[in-house]
Amino acid sequence: MTTTTHPAAATETSAATPADLFTALRPDAPAAEVADRVLAATLGAMELSAIHLGDRLGWYRALADHGPLTSVELATETGTVERYAREWLEQQAASGYLRADLDGPAPRFALGAGARETLTDVDSTAYLAPLGRFLAASGRVLDDLVDAYRHGGGVSWERLGADAREAQSAMNRPYFLHALAQESIPAVPELDARLRAGARVADVGCGEGWSAIGVARQHAGVTVDGYDVDAPSVEAARRHAAEADVAERVRFTTTDVATLGAAVAYDVVMAFECVHDMSDPVAVLSAMRTMASPDGYVLVVDERADEAFTAPADPVQRLFYGFSLLCCLPDGLSAEGGVGTGTVMRPSTLARYAREAGFVRLEVLPVEHDMFRFYRLHL
Repeated sequence: MTTTTHPAAATETSAATPADLFTALRPDAPAAEVADRVLAATLGAMELSAIHLGDRLGWYRALADHGPLTSVELATETGTVERYAREWLEQQAASGYLRADLDGPAPRFALGAGARETLTDVDSTAYLAPLGRFLAASGRVLDDLVDAYRHGGGVSWERLGADAREAQSAMNRPYFLHALAQESIPAVPELDARLRAGARVADVGCGEGWSAIGVARQHAGVTVDGYDVDAPSVEAARRHAAEADVAERVRFTTTDVATLGAAVAYDVVMAFECVHDMSDPVAVLSAMRTMASPDGYVLVVDERADEAFTAPADPVQRLFYGFSLLCCLPDGLSAEGGVGTGTVMRPSTLARYAREAGFVRLEVLPVEHDMFRFYRLHL
């Protein structure tokens, strides 16, 4: 995960104080420290909301392509309202995301190199602007979340809407298109050899398709069938495959794999960052076992949750809990009988699901990544 230094709270703080959101609060922290932390969190939420505005309105892109710009120029370039553009530009400069040149008749604003990469470069691992879309999506259903937390049930990905779906896709895109096939898969020689030999691959819970596309682009002989139950994701995946010139080898279908049976025998069956979302992960894993050929390779990649609960936790684990509270756990409980795994799926939980699905054992693979853990499920 890429981390950046956040602006300090109103009071002077060091990098190790609780006002720094990357440092967990101490359970016995006095009220003043807790208050500083809440203020810092408020600033963070407001800045992320402003990032969402800049992303969705095309303001960052216009600044990257045509800046420095005045508020009038930015509004004209993007077809937006100057008064709002002016307030946003000043807020962004006040928060340090933009540089402001005050020497001319009207202030001009520009993105620095770091902000340009983080907020506009869709292929950079530093690209974090989509987090604003996730905040917007979860904010729209907060009342629904309160109701689910109080009475039961859940809030599905479908109800979270396009912003949540597109945010997850955009955040995963840089890794899935590049480092996954170029760095992570070569760290697993047997899997790498199968793909280089031209494997037939199934990508279960494929989302908008970046994992399937990334594997196909790196391995010219591979064919991939992507499966997902979300129709908008599958439609987007088809567009992405066409744009990447792999549509002849990568196909996407709106299908629940639990209904496929043993119609197709795949050399590799993979599932990226989706098992923890499933209402019935055992049924899906059982289907993946059936889809694999007798000597097939079954790969699951999911969040690198700590093996056991600890508190306070590091920023990565706290990020997982945040996603779980606002999205993954409510989604997993949105279907009747959902098991409610949540984002923080520990290796022992996946191992239990794998046993119940009929796999012989689960192996943690030697792939280094800050956010993901790679598993092989042995037939």
